Amino acid sequence: MADYSTVGSLIDVGTRRSESTKVSWLTSGRVDRLDTLFTEDVFHSVLMLERRRAERSRRPFVLMLISSEGRRDSALDVLEQAFPVLASATRESDLIGWYKDSATIGVIFTELGEDHKATVAESLLRKVTAAFQECLGERKASRITVSAHAFPEHWERERPGWVSDSKLYPELRPYTARKCLQLAVKRGLDILGSSALLLLLSPALALIALIIKLTSKGPVLFRQTRLGQAGAQFKCLKFRTMYTNCDAGIHREFVQQFIAGSAKSSEAGNAQKSLYKITDDPRVTPFGRFLRKTSLDEFPQFWNVLRGEMSLVGPRPPVPYEFEVYDVWHRRRVFELKPGVTGLWQVSGRSRTQFDEMVRLDLRYSQQWSLWLDLKILLATPWAVFKGDCA
Repeated sequence: MADYSTVGSLIDVGTRRSESTKVSWLTSGRVDRLDTLFTEDVFHSVLMLERRRAERSRRPFVLMLISSEGRRDSALDVLEQAFPVLASATRESDLIGWYKDSATIGVIFTELGEDHKATVAESLLRKVTAAFQECLGERKASRITVSAHAFPEHWERERPGWVSDSKLYPELRPYTARKCLQLAVKRGLDILGSSALLLLLSPALALIALIIKLTSKGPVLFRQTRLGQAGAQFKCLKFRTMYTNCDAGIHREFVQQFIAGSAKSSEAGNAQKSLYKITDDPRVTPFGRFLRKTSLDEFPQFWNVLRGEMSLVGPRPPVPYEFEVYDVWHRRRVFELKPGVTGLWQVSGRSRTQFDEMVRLDLRYSQQWSLWLDLKILLATPWAVFKGDCA
């Protein structure tokens, strides 16, 4: 059920509604006219609040968007006529507001149960569309566009083109707009930094490639599917540190235990140095152990940065079989910013941190992101690599 005390505080902060309208909304849970809807900013905040609630409760919701074709005045008139029909087709606990001011109405159908999100979304879509056709007629109903978006989104590892449903995250668009200059500078630094590092380190990279080729059979580079910003898949590059044709089951099992909080730590003398990682992995070559210890195996990822798939600084990109066992709130770490070669987790404990702590560090980075924070992380990275005790 919606938290109307929280919604009420949002109205007080974000709208200029009359006091009587706010009292009516909070006591009845309904709105009667378009001018009493949540404003766009407030509705986006309410939507974000419902996402957070659904992440914790694991109870999905459906966002329905209703818009009309044609000129703004004409489209708004159609929405005005459609609104009473929409209001009668929703429950008192459902939240209604402007998804896009004076253009698109949003309805959040809350507390829908844990199973069959897609089926519920389709059922709601048919119900509202049928109500428009019955009450407004085929001609007017044909001018109304209705779409339904279930949260959390259904994800399939076999779908390489899968990305998150951007309609469920409208606040990220103004966030990007406000930060567009800083993001452009960040991208510029990514290009300059990765290009310079690849050029300056080319002799060392060539030497590493030669040693890998001489000490074990197989390709120099290891290409692994990872999830980038908004869940888009890409091939992450690393120097190969394992023997070829190794069983990925060891890592898959560890990842599942690590995320579930049941992975055993490797004690390094005291509890403060517990390492949550696979130790004495038989799949790793002798030279591969050195590369992992020094993080030199990560250097080919500068090519991913140059291609725009990664950034110098950002959350660690997960593998698909890791993402598929994420709790819903864990997914946020891959939605907002590009993954990075280094990040807050890498310089704040790395393999010493449990998974939930790692996710919280990534979320903190996304929420507090700035060019200055990127600079501090970049400056702290060489020391973290030099220590190497948690790599």
